[in-house]
Amino acid sequence: MNPKIIVLDDDPTGSQTVHACLLLTRWDVATLKTALADAAPLFFVLTNTRGMDATRAAAVTREVCDNLKAALADYAGTVLFVSRSDSTLRGHYPVETDVMNDVLGPFDATLLTPAFFEGGRVTRDGTHYLIVDGTPVPTHETEFARDAVFGYTTAFLPDYVAEKTGGRVASKDVARLTLADLRAGKADAWLASLAHNAVGAVDGDTPDDYRVFADAVLNAAAGGKRLLFRSAASLLTALAKLPPQPVAAEAFATLVRGGRPGAIIVGSHVARTTAQLTALLKERGVIGLPLDVTRLPAERVAVADQLSASIAHAHAQGLTPVVFTSRAELQFASTAERLAFGEVVSVTLMDVVKRLPATLGFLISKGGITSNDVLSTGLELTASRVLGQILPGVTVVQTPPGHRLPQLPVVIFPGNVGGDGALAEAYRRLAPSRAPTSPATLAA
Repeated sequence: MNPKIIVLDDDPTGSQTVHACLLLTRWDVATLKTALADAAPLFFVLTNTRGMDATRAAAVTREVCDNLKAALADYAGTVLFVSRSDSTLRGHYPVETDVMNDVLGPFDATLLTPAFFEGGRVTRDGTHYLIVDGTPVPTHETEFARDAVFGYTTAFLPDYVAEKTGGRVASKDVARLTLADLRAGKADAWLASLAHNAVGAVDGDTPDDYRVFADAVLNAAAGGKRLLFRSAASLLTALAKLPPQPVAAEAFATLVRGGRPGAIIVGSHVARTTAQLTALLKERGVIGLPLDVTRLPAERVAVADQLSASIAHAHAQGLTPVVFTSRAELQFASTAERLAFGEVVSVTLMDVVKRLPATLGFLISKGGITSNDVLSTGLELTASRVLGQILPGVTVVQTPPGHRLPQLPVVIFPGNVGGDGALAEAYRRLAPSRAPTSPATLAA
């Protein structure tokens, strides 16, 4: 019997390659036991720690791990633990894995597996790349490495580990599983050699590479090896060994409630999202409703009230409103101030989500942190089940029958996934076939 895979996800996009599993926005012991008993081979705990400072991220991770330890006390099966994070190396590393080691360990090794093939992220010879127009670019040369909170200077994973651990783990001490060794059948022996919480980095250039590695991991786990992963989404696909998703990507329109228009919430600020938003706003049947962040926090309530009224009016006209934060990049004196302002923006957006029309057909949420807030706060879900992907790397979940918006399909669209037309394509797969022409402005 394969182990249960337990994923602590720092935003809700780690499920972007799997289906049929639960996403938990609560982590009390009873909820965790319910997930352990679920038939799916894996489940996700949505911690949303990428939107927190390091101290708070550590505290939330510790709370989840303490409750997991209690929930697992009478669990008879084996488990694999995954700290899921960004495929462009952003997030609270090693803060989260340190806590997991402290509470759930000891582990034989902590392994970095950041490849996300569906999104064009690969690891070759220890260096992590983003494929841009067919060309591999080391991720430290991309905008993601310049992140104000999670920036870094190298995409060579041993050096990245040394940088992020402040030298606690030296680059030379990071064990590497190269493509050559992986493809030569040496993964089993490599895993067997790891002990005393070694740190390792695993290459991956194709899904087949991770399928081979996953088989070795499952063999090692069956033999008692205790492994912790700091991983992007693709490894989860290989470990879970799921059958094809039950709803085809092109068929999600059949789940739209009453064939009615939906709503789209865009919180992500990366350049890729801005390009996707630009393309989306050209589509038939949408109307853009900008949230002017310069009015926050002073006018937060008024802003939320105005947006909610505009959404209701647009929906009544058969339009799909697109609520997006203004694209201007604000400057802050400190990381703490940036994170605090981000929380104000989120509270405003969630006030809007809580007041979405009862007749809404579908919902698209763009951005990882935004999507977590939509699920946990805006829609007030304890858990939701992943139906599959509407586009590569773009997940669809559904609210339960007893929800205030029952059986609403909700698209979780990561900020850094897809080409310029991807957000528009997701909308077209859900939009009413006879959407009205988009007006230049929304008439009162």
